[in-house]
Parts: sequence; C-alpha cells; structure tokens
Amino acid sequence: MEVTLLGTGDTTGTPTPGCSCDTCERAHEEGVERTRFSVHVRNERTGQSLLVDASPDFRYQFLHRDVPLPDAAVISHIHFDHLDGLGNSYRLVSDLPVYAADETDPKTGESVAETVRRRYDYLDTVTVEATAPFEPVEVCGFEVTLVPVDHPPLVCYGLAIEDPETGAKLSLTGDTSFGIPEESREVLADPDLLLADGIVPAELCKHHPYGGKHEGPDGTFRTFGTKHMTIEGAVAMGEELDADETRVVHVAHFVPVEEAFEDPLAVDGERYEL
Repeated sequence: MEVTLLGTGDTTGTPTPGCSCDTCERAHEEGVERTRFSVHVRNERTGQSLLVDASPDFRYQFLHRDVPLPDAAVISHIHFDHLDGLGNSYRLVSDLPVYAADETDPKTGESVAETVRRRYDYLDTVTVEATAPFEPVEVCGFEVTLVPVDHPPLVCYGLAIEDPETGAKLSLTGDTSFGIPEESREVLADPDLLLADGIVPAELCKHHPYGGKHEGPDGTFRTFGTKHMTIEGAVAMGEELDADETRVVHVAHFVPVEEAFEDPLAVDGERYEL
C-alpha cells in the first residue's frame, strides 16, 4: 500500500491567497504547501488507485505528484474542500465509482451518497456506491470501512483502509472533534499510519467563539471549537488508537510559524509504504 498525501490543508490551504502572515510567508520561502485535503492510496498488488476525498485542488495535485489517476474514490462528507474536486473526473477518467455513506443526515435530509449523486448527476463517469457505515466494502483490492465521527452540524465519516493480503492498515479520522464514538475508534484502531485532523494548537482555542472542549488530563483542549481536533488532540488520538505513526493533517495557516512545519504536522507530497 502506497499512501501519498496530496493535500494536507484546511479550507483555505497554506499558503492562503492574499495572506502575508509569517506561516504563509515561510511556506512561500521554503516551497512547501498544504493544499485542500486529499489522499491517494495505491494498491501495488493490483495496480489500482483509491482517492480519499476530492479536493478542489485535484488538477494541481495530480499535475505535481507522481501518482496515477484514481480508479475509485471515497467521499467523507459534503463540505466543498472534500467534494468539489469530483468535477475534475470529466474527460480524465472513463469510470469513477464513488463510495459514500448511505445514512440520512438530519441537517440536509439526504445522505452523503445522495448529495454526491444529485450534485454530479451530469457526469456519466461518476457512479455513486451507497455504503453502510461499519460494513466493509472491497474497493481497489482493499477492504474499506466508513465510520461516523463528530463534525457538527453535518454527518462526517472517518475510514479504515486495509490490505487483506499484506495486513497493511491506513486509518483516517476525517474532519472531526475528539469526540469520535467508541465503536468507530475500534474500527480505526491499530493502524500502521493514522492521518488525524488537527487544525491548530490548543492555545488558539481562546480565539474561538466556542473556545475548546474535550480537555485532556492536563487540561489541554483536544477539540478546537466544535468541529476539529487541536494538534494536541490529533496526537492524543493517535496514542489512543495505538497508531504506529500519526501525521496531523487538515492544518490551518494559523499555526504559529515556529510550529507550523515541525513533526508531526504533514505537508503535501509525503509518501508512505505500508
């Protein structure tokens, strides 16, 4: 299993257009980026590729990373920075099965699968495969399991991707607070690599209208506001899930420059062999 981090940033990415903060300036100087979130997972046994979330930066990411176009995709939720890249499948791929959860979201009145189907009904290349959470499906030779996480007000899903032949396992928390349900944690547990949502350091919770929540034993907030883990929360989640390695993704440009490009914060282009 070859995992390539195509996009490791939040909604605006780093550097953010029009921003001259120290973190964005450092990103320009060092030639590093965090484009909108997306992960490429290649099955080296079958030669197939799975795309996790379709970033609006799809075209840019595939031009700048040495990875093949996807044979299938999984969409975690319907926020634009995880979904709107699907339109790039037009004229690029001949067939793209898209796997998404089939649970109805009380906020929207439809499931993620139904939203994807409605929004991209004009694309003959996109075929939506409605998928039940906690029920593994075979995709690109992998066993893929969607699990509910906590990203109010919309439903959102993390996922585990396992190679049944080699035992390699990649887990992604999806966009979430630290309040991931226990049943979901059990599916995500024990990965070789965990990609955990950690948007900013906990110290910045004082600037959020809702502050922070899910305090750790030392009082550190592990959730920033209500929707995303803090960086400390993402690291703690990796420890609780017993991940061999944790990389923090969905990182905002608000991270202070002295911390912004240090481990375990990921940047675009990182590649892992599991």
